[in-house]
Amino acid sequence: MRSFFRSFFSFYRDGFRNMPSWGRSVWMVILVKLFIMFAILRIFFFPDLLKRNFDSDEERSRYMIEQLTEKPLV
Repeated sequence: MRSFFRSFFSFYRDGFRNMPSWGRSVWMVILVKLFIMFAILRIFFFPDLLKRNFDSDEERSRYMIEQLTEKPLV
């Protein structure tokens, strides 16, 4: 099992070491975009409505159960 993790790690390490410079630039763009999507946009566009609208975990869980078990309108 240990050799599996070691070979897995060395596979990716060697791949990134032998990557051309344009490949590293592409990976940097991808990482920056992921950071913006998950860190920055989440703060501004996806507020924690459950924490804001309900005071306790029990109220939040009751609301979620009601929403998930509600019959569809179709």
